[in-house]
Amino acid sequence: MNGTLTDVPDLLVGHYTDPEGATGCTVILTPQGAPCGVAVRGAAPGSRELALLAPGRLVRAVHAVLLTGGSAFGLAAADGVVRWLEERGHGFDVGVAKVPIVPAAVLFDLALGSASARPGPREGYLACEQASRGPVEEGNVGAGTGATVGKLLGLRYAMKGGLGSASTRIGRGVTMGALVAVNALGDVVDPHTGRILAGTRRPDVDGFLDTARAMRGDLGQTILGLMNTTLAVVATDAALDKAELTMLAGMAHDGLARAVRPAHTMLDGDTIFAISTGNRQANLSALGAAATDVVAEAIVRAVQAARPLHGVPAVTTPD
Repeated sequence: MNGTLTDVPDLLVGHYTDPEGATGCTVILTPQGAPCGVAVRGAAPGSRELALLAPGRLVRAVHAVLLTGGSAFGLAAADGVVRWLEERGHGFDVGVAKVPIVPAAVLFDLALGSASARPGPREGYLACEQASRGPVEEGNVGAGTGATVGKLLGLRYAMKGGLGSASTRIGRGVTMGALVAVNALGDVVDPHTGRILAGTRRPDVDGFLDTARAMRGDLGQTILGLMNTTLAVVATDAALDKAELTMLAGMAHDGLARAVRPAHTMLDGDTIFAISTGNRQANLSALGAAATDVVAEAIVRAVQAARPLHGVPAVTTPD
């Protein structure tokens, strides 16, 4: 799984990155329109245009998906994506205009860098200007710029999260890809061994606290980590409708739970979108298994590619 989300045909990915403000946004463009589903498993989400993704709704395709920092303020960046698409004639045809459909989800990064730095329409537009089919940049970029993990004791003992991506091929040449902005309350673990890679650091000695275990004791009643949410997009060139994509997004959350411990808490707004761009035939259960794997891999890659920022350490430090 050495590839990235853009290995899936007809997808473009672009970022806006503000390292000083410790925020940014990432856009996944499907200008031609593509069916999309979503599954929200965290209890603290922030989002735009998610209701229309439900099976049975009138609109059947999206023209972009936006993942952004800035908490609820960052939803304004979707306006810039809409403008970029409208200028190029993309959108849902309503007769008098073409209306771009841009679902968006936010993560909380206001506590790192500057709380007044949030992606807005300009930043969303610039992310579209940078979009390409090239390999997805990872680490402190886009929606992962201000992302952190392991925040049970607050930011002081947290580690740097980031943005990661992965892809794989399954039978009949079908491609499955994932892009994840990792900003979790919990620890990121190796899904094969369970070893903590990045997470809540011990206040008094070296090593990790083990967030999930600590939460089962008295410490879990005084959680300080009010600044979370992991966001992801999975995509495939298999032909899937909105109902199937909704199922696929739900199955992909298993990958989040494999690599983040604990996941889907009351203080996370964990949200995964699923997009179909092609007409290849594939079994939905097989696609779900592949989506689980690439999401877990992308999460690991996000923390491995991250670098220290504003005093928050990372798995890898600069040479």
